[in-house]
Amino acid sequence: MTRIATVNYHVHKPFRQAFELDAGGIAGNLISPELAPTTVSLTDNRVTNRPVSFASDAVEFTSLKTKVRDFAGDDWKQAYNTELTGTLADKLGAQEIVIFDHTVRTDDPDATRKPARNVHSDYSKDGAEKRLVDLLGVEVAAEWARGHYAFVNVWRPVEKPINSAPLGFVRPSSVDPSDWVMLDLIYPDRKGQIMGLVENPAHEWVYRSKMTPDEVAVFNIYDNQGLPSIAHSALDMVEDPSVTTIRKSIESRTLVRY
Repeated sequence: MTRIATVNYHVHKPFRQAFELDAGGIAGNLISPELAPTTVSLTDNRVTNRPVSFASDAVEFTSLKTKVRDFAGDDWKQAYNTELTGTLADKLGAQEIVIFDHTVRTDDPDATRKPARNVHSDYSKDGAEKRLVDLLGVEVAAEWARGHYAFVNVWRPVEKPINSAPLGFVRPSSVDPSDWVMLDLIYPDRKGQIMGLVENPAHEWVYRSKMTPDEVAVFNIYDNQGLPSIAHSALDMVEDPSVTTIRKSIESRTLVRY
């Protein structure tokens, strides 16, 4: 089934572009580079005959029930991390897993963290290597780098099924290397680097409609042995205009050692 949505692609510039997060010390204040709103066609993974898999497409949709229903505060983290660790070990064959960040996003103008409405992937090669050191320290990072490691994101709806602004992905096989642009990511206390995607009519977009809190998208955001980093973005679309629930989700960034 084909659907239509609007996404915000990046654009090539003759200079390095950047996002500035919590700019001016204000939580949630975002300064963005130029973006190009673009209408794209989507394949709904829930009804298509052409599946996606983590091994071939760097993303997979799967059922994953959780006992956690309230992601406020910190009390839920230990139980949820245990659930995620078991899933990644089982589905990816990961031998060691470090869960280092959880971000709850709410599609509300007053939210501190809103859905990311730009087509991107979370780490460039340099950004991933720097983050590895940040998380593990120089010596342990060097040990991991001699083997196979990856950064993997687990994304889940919170409270209600997703009716608007679902998360969409671009099949890596449809992306030309020249479609990527390097972007600085500037925080008040550190600097990172991500990759933005520019428009290409060849891009194949896929998403899963009406994802529930018992479903997740598991996707690759960097792999040091070649599995592609997948471009993704919140999609400006609505499944059912009569439904008014606000899109809320949690994404968990993990570092896995194969």
